[in-house]
Amino acid sequence: MRSLKRALALSSTVLCLLATGCHHKQKVAYQPPPPPAHKGHPPAEPRPTQPAEFDAHSIDSEIASAPPGYFDDISAGPISSEEGIASWYVTNYRGRAMADGTMGTQGAMTAAHRTLPLGSTARVTNLSTGQQVLVRITDRGPFVQGRVVDLSEGAAKAIGLYRAGVTNVRIEAYAHHTADIEGHWCVQTGVFKDRGDAIDLKAALQKRYPGSQVIEFAGPDGFWVRIDPIHRDKQTAMAMERWIGSPDKFSQAYLVRTD
Repeated sequence: MRSLKRALALSSTVLCLLATGCHHKQKVAYQPPPPPAHKGHPPAEPRPTQPAEFDAHSIDSEIASAPPGYFDDISAGPISSEEGIASWYVTNYRGRAMADGTMGTQGAMTAAHRTLPLGSTARVTNLSTGQQVLVRITDRGPFVQGRVVDLSEGAAKAIGLYRAGVTNVRIEAYAHHTADIEGHWCVQTGVFKDRGDAIDLKAALQKRYPGSQVIEFAGPDGFWVRIDPIHRDKQTAMAMERWIGSPDKFSQAYLVRTD
């Protein structure tokens, strides 16, 4: 009888731990960024790592410890600002190539954003606590409706987001000296549980926009479709985004900058 009681207690403990872990992962979400539009990747750049004590984190110390040129000049002030919900990477991050070609590192002060130029600098402020962090945009996402930015683990800890999973933030972007003013754009849409639905949308896009590059690819939760306008211009991509939402109201389309 005692052996049976101990076995039941152990089983309950294991189930509790599993439930706790799953609950934490449900707080944040990750969807695949568009596959790179070019072959090969630029060389990896050195990245500032997370501060030893997150409570003492400051932007001044972050800039001082970063490699020269890692962050854009922020003295002139931000050129754009937006507010929304932030989350942070949990899975499919470590060892994965980011959209800029560098390898994902949880401790680096980096983030994923759908439209800011790759390599650009943004200041992210937790609107609940006032904590701030500078991040370098190295990836594309989040591809979850209502989210505006995905932070690395280090950046999430720096602004008190790590335990909460999601929070309201302000994102202030700074001028990036190497950014193309016009930029290159695409539209990504999903997530489709049935691959056939993704293939149907791919065929419809190929018919409506002949000459555009359209691909269908698998992500961790289903299937996605991406279309690149012939000239990769923003105006055409925006028109594509609107059209996708017209015949297929259940498909979430995201305007994405690829450079």
